[in-house]
Amino acid sequence: VQLAESGGGLVQAGNSLRLSCVASGRPFTSIAMGWFPQPPGKEREFVAAINRNGGITEYADSVKGRFTISRDNAKNTLYLHMNSLKPEDTAVYYCAAVLDMTLIGVIVRRSMGEYDYWGQGTQVTVSS
Repeated sequence: VQLAESGGGLVQAGNSLRLSCVASGRPFTSIAMGWFPQPPGKEREFVAAINRNGGITEYADSVKGRFTISRDNAKNTLYLHMNSLKPEDTAVYYCAAVLDMTLIGVIVRRSMGEYDYWGQGTQVTVSS
């Protein structure tokens, strides 16, 4: 699976941004996905995940109510809608994917180690 993020940039605190991640190489409906930002000088961390059909989502407490993960299976694209951005949201944002070959497709993963495929990342900088 190849992943390509886009949509990062420089925004002021309180504003919004939408990140996109286009996947290729496998049927998009066979992969569960997530977003993992890596702040400067820190470890990559979980913020949001979604199952392969988009019906199940999970969020880190730090972004609940501000970020929304979604996917458009017709466009092979994962999104992260980020509202009320804060300077501490500054990070390189990576999307990740893991194959889900189960019958009902309820896999939602919060751990980096459970993902097999990663994009190159897109920089988000939030100024105060």
